[in-house]
Amino acid sequence: MSKGASTKRAVQDVEEFLRDLKHGRKGEIEAVREIILSVDRDLTERIKWNAPSYCVDGDDRITFKLQPKECVQLVFHRGAKKRDDTISFRFEDNTGLLEWVAGDRALVTFRDLDDVKAKRAGLKELVARWVDATRSGSGEG
Repeated sequence: MSKGASTKRAVQDVEEFLRDLKHGRKGEIEAVREIILSVDRDLTERIKWNAPSYCVDGDDRITFKLQPKECVQLVFHRGAKKRDDTISFRFEDNTGLLEWVAGDRALVTFRDLDDVKAKRAGLKELVARWVDATRSGSGEG
């Protein structure tokens, strides 16, 4: 299967997943998804860990966290494996949206659709910078 065909199938899988998803914050999930996909044409999406996940060069970098259901969260990470190289990887969050939960991963939380709208510009900037930082693997200072 070609890369284009596999990407098309992954998008169909995400759309199927979202169509069938029973979640009180489905509108917020769809709005955040649209923001993420608008940032970088090279991002691909798939279902990973029972949620939409966004990949750079085939590696997961941003994944929805759909539990607990009273909010929607995004996990900004550098892959499935915990990485302990926080000295060489630094990321400056100019937006103030990230809540660091470990040296290699952070969360952004959305309480409702108004919160998504309020954080839209910061989220776009954050996604673009995170993709760049994790694509190169070097991080920012």
